[in-house]
Amino acid sequence: MAANGARFHVAECGAADDPLVLFLHGFPEFWWAWRHQLPVVAAAGYRAVAMDLRGYGASDKTPRGYDPYTAAADVSGVIRSLGASDAVVVGHGWGGFIGWSAAVLAPRQVGALAAVSAPHPLLLARSGRAQAMRRTAWFQLPVLPERRLLAQDGVHIEQLLRDWAAPGGSFPDAEASRRYRAALQVWPAPHCALEYHRWFARSRFRPDGRKYSARMRTPVAVPVLQINGAQDPAVSPTATTPAHLVTAPLRHELITPAGHFPHEETPELFNTQLLDWLGDLRQP
Repeated sequence: MAANGARFHVAECGAADDPLVLFLHGFPEFWWAWRHQLPVVAAAGYRAVAMDLRGYGASDKTPRGYDPYTAAADVSGVIRSLGASDAVVVGHGWGGFIGWSAAVLAPRQVGALAAVSAPHPLLLARSGRAQAMRRTAWFQLPVLPERRLLAQDGVHIEQLLRDWAAPGGSFPDAEASRRYRAALQVWPAPHCALEYHRWFARSRFRPDGRKYSARMRTPVAVPVLQINGAQDPAVSPTATTPAHLVTAPLRHELITPAGHFPHEETPELFNTQLLDWLGDLRQP
């Protein structure tokens, strides 16, 4: 579908007139990351839609547009293109970063936000753990990170997923590894995926980054659910959002067996937490 000057691929379950829940994947995934959630959320009475972010999967891979302003407008545009006035946005990792951004930059389209392994953007830099911050620094190099993601049929992508999951778990299994490796083998997907990381790191020293940080001090005025895996090696699971940044109800849930990908590592536990919160949103 067309939105914000680009075309986006979406996968959906549920009736078109049910309340919209829009899922945003993180790095290095695509819409398929929400395969365990889409049918379950649809069965609970929602229209569940997962989009490929700009630069990922079957969505357009544009030369520019990997900043949070454009990404928030992408989300807002997709919601409107789906025929809805607003949506509950569920975002993981960088998808959560975009979800937080959309809640401030496009507030009319975000009715509530579930941020998965995604601290508030103003807390992200100091919530990242050493392993993730080293990778983010490496991603700032030109060309070499893209080559590494493409090398050896994408084996580094599988290693990254394994490094950020809970130790000793079964994620990623063979199918997840195959799908995620294949998705980032399509040029220029590796470059586009890394551009989100590069904007975040480099903008901190530029006027656009300072402007973004100033905008993100605006409190989020919709209900927020934060879900973290207790064994997340990428971002601190105990990073809590200060009350002045969210003026609506804020819930924080910790899933003990999970790492950075609770929606994939422990889908049953994750779905229970998500559906319980969605149900509360429907209460008068």
